[in-house]
Amino acid sequence: MRKSFIIAILCLAALYTYQAFNGLSFLSSTGRLGPGFFPRIIGIGLILACIVALAQEARRNSEPPRGSDFILDTTVVGALTLAFVALLDILGGPIAMVAFMLASLFFLNRNRPVQNLTIALILPALIWLMFDYWLNAAMPEGMIIPALFA
Repeated sequence: MRKSFIIAILCLAALYTYQAFNGLSFLSSTGRLGPGFFPRIIGIGLILACIVALAQEARRNSEPPRGSDFILDTTVVGALTLAFVALLDILGGPIAMVAFMLASLFFLNRNRPVQNLTIALILPALIWLMFDYWLNAAMPEGMIIPALFA
């Protein structure tokens, strides 16, 4: 079951990476990093992670097959990801990222609230700073951020 799941993710990662390399340009017309820069890195990382996971799975001792212990976790994180994508244009990138990370970290890492709060606030802030200042790329503003500064 695990091997099949990893292979399915590997196929999706390969399709994603193919689209990143063929559908998005690496550099913009001005010579700056283009829209294909991060998707290419993410795609290659996903493929490498899947290959490593397949190698580790091949080395594992064979266990008797049983149901997944992580069905609830997978379902909740999948639902949170769908909510994140749906709320991205409404809340805006930074607020949606904070909400997604808070919800997912408090679900997956219940015993460390201070660590969860710190990560959920600092990581989106760093991503926003990187996009806004270093890459000079816009993140979705949503409907809330412009209303706050109007």
